[in-house]
Amino acid sequence: MAVYTRSHNIADLRESATIAVSARAKALKAAGRPVIDLGAGEPDFPTPAFVMSAVKRALEAGATRYTQVEGILPLREAIAARANAVRVGRSIAAEEIVVSAGTKQALFNACFSLFATAEEVLVPTPGWTSYYEMLALARAVPVVVRGAREHDLKITPDDLLAASSARTRGLILNSPCNPTGAVYSRAELEALVAVAAANGWWVLSDEIYREISYDGEATSLLSIGRGFDRIVVVDGVAKSFAMTGWRIGWSIAPRDVSKAMTALQSHTTSNAATISQHAALAALSSPDDAALAVRSMVSELRRRRDAALSLLRAAKLTVIEPAGAFYLYIRVGDATLDEPEPGTTFARRLLEERDVAVVPGAAFHTPEWIRVSYAAPEEQVLEGVRRIIGAGIS
Repeated sequence: MAVYTRSHNIADLRESATIAVSARAKALKAAGRPVIDLGAGEPDFPTPAFVMSAVKRALEAGATRYTQVEGILPLREAIAARANAVRVGRSIAAEEIVVSAGTKQALFNACFSLFATAEEVLVPTPGWTSYYEMLALARAVPVVVRGAREHDLKITPDDLLAASSARTRGLILNSPCNPTGAVYSRAELEALVAVAAANGWWVLSDEIYREISYDGEATSLLSIGRGFDRIVVVDGVAKSFAMTGWRIGWSIAPRDVSKAMTALQSHTTSNAATISQHAALAALSSPDDAALAVRSMVSELRRRRDAALSLLRAAKLTVIEPAGAFYLYIRVGDATLDEPEPGTTFARRLLEERDVAVVPGAAFHTPEWIRVSYAAPEEQVLEGVRRIIGAGIS
């Protein structure tokens, strides 16, 4: 039998830790274990009924064939209209939008199209696990930029400047943040964009959680940065519309960048699934129905967050209070030479001994923490939090 040796292209590639946790939880459930899965980054709400009805109509009309690589024009026009509702300065055109198979592909397209071998990209840390791997696949160098605990682990302009070098070419921003749920204020984002503009860096803004914000609307980079065109914004319907399995995301970028990403996508996946594009079109074309669905989901998520935070505060655990998204980021110990990843050890023990699945913070380059998703029924969230407290945190 031939021995497989990994291609140099993926020699250092690591499996997605968040997906691995979810797969392990599902396997244990299938084996009969009563596992509470608080690892998944997936809303536990159904796709809105008005979207499902529109999908049925689209299927009956024959929406089953290839589309343009960059997506059907009505969807791109709807995305442009949504963007222009918050955009400051030059308006966004449909030609600047590329629809992809989820926001993950949009991010990959951007990393692969913007950054080259040995170029450095600043990644606020903790950050979503795939940012680092996508940049590595593009042969760029992800540079960890750590935020302070007293600042909810968010980064500052001084943090960026301290981490930058002559090889720095870009910055990835994510607000609301995965894994912490922290939200950058408008002033904070303006200051970060100003540093990028002064240094000629590209800014890649992941705004997939923007609609899930508890203290007013989260700021989009489209609404700041007037006169600065080195901005790519990615978004999608997965989180805010509970449409994860439909796999629809998009990028908004200058036309030459969008053209390059379309060419790249034409040789990888081509168009996103046609019927999924029509589902996303329905979500974005019915503002009243969409607003009601989003408000209802955010209200329920807020209730779960507040109930879980009450338990954690009473137990005096260190947790980032999420102003957006649906995660609790909990510190479980100090990293030492003998225990370099206390979050990983704690998460493993929690799953095997107490049947609760969470994601270790090492997945986000912060090994002292764990990420707990409250995108699960409230009784499961609270029981899971009680078991976390009962497990004992050093």
